[in-house]
Amino acid sequence: MSKNEQRIKEQVDYQKTFDDQVEGRNAVIELLESGKDINKIFITKGERHGSINKIIAMAKEKRIIVVEKDKRQMEQMAQNENYQGVIAIVPPFEYCEIEDILNKAKELNEEPFVLILDGIEDPHNLGSIIRTAETAGVHGIIIPKRRAASVNSTVGKVSAGAVQYMKIARVTNITDAIQKLKEKGLWICGTDIHTDKYYYNQDLTGPLGIVIGNEGNGISEKVKKNCDFLVKIPMKGQVTSLNAAVSTGIIIYEAVKQKIKE
Repeated sequence: MSKNEQRIKEQVDYQKTFDDQVEGRNAVIELLESGKDINKIFITKGERHGSINKIIAMAKEKRIIVVEKDKRQMEQMAQNENYQGVIAIVPPFEYCEIEDILNKAKELNEEPFVLILDGIEDPHNLGSIIRTAETAGVHGIIIPKRRAASVNSTVGKVSAGAVQYMKIARVTNITDAIQKLKEKGLWICGTDIHTDKYYYNQDLTGPLGIVIGNEGNGISEKVKKNCDFLVKIPMKGQVTSLNAAVSTGIIIYEAVKQKIKE
C-alpha cells in the first residue's frame, strides 16, 4: 500500500469512527429533503449526470459542501458496493427515548403504534422493516443495544431514506421496555409460530406494540411471557418461516386495516 493510499485509509477509518454514512442517490436525496444535519457530500469525479445534478443543486441550496473524489477513493470510503457514486457524511444516528415515541403519537392525536424488534441482526432486514413501518404510520421502533443490528449506512440505504423520519429507541432491556409500554396503556402483541391464533383473528386496534423476533429463533421466552397475546401467520408451504421484514409488513398492515375500519 502506497503512502497516499495509507493516508486515505486512515482518513476513512477516522471518519467512520465519529460519523456515519448515507450512500446511494435516492437515500441521499431523502436525507437532503428531511432537513437532517449533513457534514459533507462526496461524489465520484465525472458523475455529473442524472440525479447527481439534483443532489448537487440541493446541497448548494442548503450550503452543504460537495467534494469530488476519484473512483478509487470513493470505493475505499464506501461501505456498500452499490453506493451509486454518492456518499453523504452525517453525524451518528440520534436515537430517541421511548417517551419521545409516545409523545409523537400524542402530538398527532393518535393511539400509540409501536414496533419492538427482539434481536433483528441483519441490517437489510432492519432497513426494510423501518421502511414498511414508516409508510404504515408506526410512531416509533424499539431495538436492543446488544446482539442486534443498529442503524448504519446499510440500514439507511435499504430503508430508502425512511430512517430519517422514524423515531428509534435503543434500549438495554427489551422486557423492561415492554413493561414501560404496558404501563402507558399499550397492548403488546407477540409473534410466535406455535400459538393457536392467526393474526387476522386478533383485535389489533387501540394502543398497540407489536413484537417481531430474531430471524432464526423468533422472540425470546422471557419477552414472549411479557406479551399480552401471541399471533401467527398461516404457513402452508414446505418452508415454515417467513423473512422477518415480510412478517412485520403482514402484521403491521393488518393492524392498519383494523384501525381504518374502526
